[in-house]
Order: sequence, then structure tokens, then C-alpha cells
Amino acid sequence: MGGMIIAVPAENSEGERRVALVPETVQRLAAKNIAVRVESGAGRNAWFADDDYRRAGAAVVSGTASLLDQADLVVKIRVPTPLEVESLRAGASLVCLLYPRDNAEVTRGLAKRRITTVAMERLPRTTLAQAMDVLSSQSTAAGYRAVIVAANALAKFFPMLMTPAGSIAPARVFILGAGVAGLQAIATARRLGAVVEAFDVRRTTRQDVESLGAKVIEPGTEANGETAEGYATQLTAASLQRARDAVQPHVANADICITTALVPNQRAPILITASMVQKMRPGSIIVDLAAERGGNCELTEPGKDVMRHEVTIIGRLNLAGDLAMDASRMYSRNMEKLILYFWRDGILRFDFRDEITRNCVVTHDGEIADEELRDALGAMRGD
Repeated sequence: MGGMIIAVPAENSEGERRVALVPETVQRLAAKNIAVRVESGAGRNAWFADDDYRRAGAAVVSGTASLLDQADLVVKIRVPTPLEVESLRAGASLVCLLYPRDNAEVTRGLAKRRITTVAMERLPRTTLAQAMDVLSSQSTAAGYRAVIVAANALAKFFPMLMTPAGSIAPARVFILGAGVAGLQAIATARRLGAVVEAFDVRRTTRQDVESLGAKVIEPGTEANGETAEGYATQLTAASLQRARDAVQPHVANADICITTALVPNQRAPILITASMVQKMRPGSIIVDLAAERGGNCELTEPGKDVMRHEVTIIGRLNLAGDLAMDASRMYSRNMEKLILYFWRDGILRFDFRDEITRNCVVTHDGEIADEELRDALGAMRGD
């Protein structure tokens, strides 16, 4: 037992306020004789002070390099910088949201330094992995926050009101994509009193949408755009056009559209075209949660709020980070489950016969572990 050191560096991506481990998780890990070292100020923007970590049993360290070079395991949210990669101790392990196809050079650098890298976005959708699923936990935060941001931007009430000045009709909200983020958006919009419709190409989402009180909009295609793991698949051009035709009148009738449709390892599908935006009522709002993958709206500008045809299109990249305190708590609990899953007899053990390991361990023992990914990254470089 014991001996393992976990390091939690401060996130240095612009606008990132979350932290990978919070004090309550540190305290539980410390009770298992797992040492945690936290960079000074790492939790400040999520309202977790250095003293909170000290009371939980962590050592607080100044300077990223001195923190990382002693660690057996580094836990992050965002992709490490090249400097962080160079500061990692050879043979150590790293857990983060990596997206290796988008960050090919970082991934190759991690392999070169013999880092075992766990890419959290590749975790399989199984019952066993559910408690470790950071995409779900952070999508919950993003879906909730998207509705709050939209409500703040909309020049109308959400609920129906009966007032001495007359009745006010409720806002109409259309959710495109009924995964975790979409379902949380539906629930939040309904709590605020809006009339909600929702669309998804996956037939299995119907019951969840209806259970939350939203109207299901049929996808307009016979294809069931779903993988065996429950993720959306890339539609054919014909199926995508039929989906656009199905949503067009509902987009035009909505005060708010919240788009959440993503396909693993692909650009986000364009569901709202420029011509559809033109037909929306002046003052309408689009919140595009797929902005980081290019956007579900043709006019989305990732990282910006823009107005096009008198419609506000919100393309912010990290809405979960707006809820830094609770989003960090959720991420941290996911991390705790993952760490303890791999932790055996005082060290981390990675068994590639295991489904979770096989899916989410990207680099190991000096190589890119996944053969398909290895071929893809080699092709990008021209190997």
C-alpha cells in the first residue's frame, strides 16, 4: 500500500476555471494512503483555496515543473502544454481530456516520453465506466448553463405570465441533440416554464425526451444514427438533408435553439444552415454547444457571440467551466473512481485485456497503444 504520488497542476488554458481534483476527493484518497500534491492556486478560480487542500491532506507546491517531475500520476482537465509534457517524469501516467487526433504532436510527445496517457473522452459507455464518465458529468453542467445563458440573452420571459397588463406567452425552446447535455437543457428549460421541443436522430432518446415533458420532433430519416455504444453516428448527405428539412420549421418557430449534436472524431454536423437562421424571428437566440467541434450552426464562430440576421449566435467553448465549483466536483469524483479502478497494491496497473483500459489508454510503454489511432496519426504526419 501507498507510495503513489498524484499531482494536480493549475489549468492554464485561457478561460479555464475548473480544477481536476477538489479537496473532498483529496481527503478520500489520502485516507487510502495516496499522496496528492497540488499546484498553488490550482483551485482558486473554482473557489477551492490552498488551505482547503492542506486541510484535506494535500501538499501545496509552487511551480508546475517541480510539481510534475516527482509525480507518478498527473491529473488534468485540458491537454498538457509542450512544457508540461517535457516536465513529466518518464514512465509516469497522465489523465486528461486529450482528443489525440486533434492534438497529434502532444500525443506523439507523450509516447516519446513513455507516458501512459488515459484520454477520458475515449471511455466506453458501459455500466462499469458510468461513474468515471467525465463527458457526461461535464455535459450535464454545459446543458444547464446553456439554458441560463440563453435566458439571460433573450429579451422575453421564459414562463407564461398572467398580468394586469395582459398575458405573456411562454418562450419556445428547441433542443437539437438529446444526449446528456440536451436532456439537461430540456429539464432546465422546462423548470423555467418554457415550451420545449427536442430532436435527435437516435430513436432511443424518445422516451427520455418525453419523460421530461418535451415534444419529440421526428428525425425525418429512417436511419437510426446511433452506435452500439450509444453515440450518434455520422449521417449520409441525404439523411442529413432530411434531418435539416425536419427541423427547419421548428427552428423558425423557436425563440431559443440549443444545439448539442456531436459525432466522435468528426466535425459537428451542421443542422442549422445560414438560410434557416435568416428565417428565425428577430431577437432569437442560438446557443451552440458543439462550437468546439466546428458548430451545429453554419454561422457559429467558435469562441464568440455574434449577431447574424438579427439572431444572436453564442459559440462559447467552455460553458461547463462557468460552473467551475460544481463542474470541478463532478470531474473530481469521476477521477477518483478512475484512479481507484487502476490502482492495485499501491501502484497503477493497466491490463489491456480490460475494455476500459483498451479503449482509453492512448500511449503506453513508449508507443501509441491503439493501432487505429497509431495509423491515423502516422498518416497525418505522412509516415
